[in-house]
Amino acid sequence: LIEMACKHYPGRIIVAIDSRDDYVSVEGWTEATSTVAIDLAKRFEALGIIAIIYTDIGRDGMKTGPNTGAISRFAKNINIPVIAAGGIASIKDIDDLMPLEDDGVEGVIIGRALYDRSITLEEAIDRVRKRDR
Repeated sequence: LIEMACKHYPGRIIVAIDSRDDYVSVEGWTEATSTVAIDLAKRFEALGIIAIIYTDIGRDGMKTGPNTGAISRFAKNINIPVIAAGGIASIKDIDDLMPLEDDGVEGVIIGRALYDRSITLEEAIDRVRKRDR
């Protein structure tokens, strides 16, 4: 399916990989696999995916901070942009992710922290813009 989508819509497909302890999880995170997340990302990269949303499901929705080590390791091993997800709880977490841009992390998904107003979208955008000046 992914291969067909990449052929029909080149340069337009982004996929998500849900990972726990470096292994892919499926079926709504209930089923662990023996597939290493980085290996799957490399296969997707070869198909022409333009970016990958990488979710550390051990932290998603927990507001415990992102797993910067796992995110960095993942991003360094592929040559397409990574959008990090999972664990974002504060502006500090965004600050912690910004240095990973050099590793290939080009974005972040903020979920629960927006819903419960621990972070506002305006704060997050402002923080990134200030860094880019």
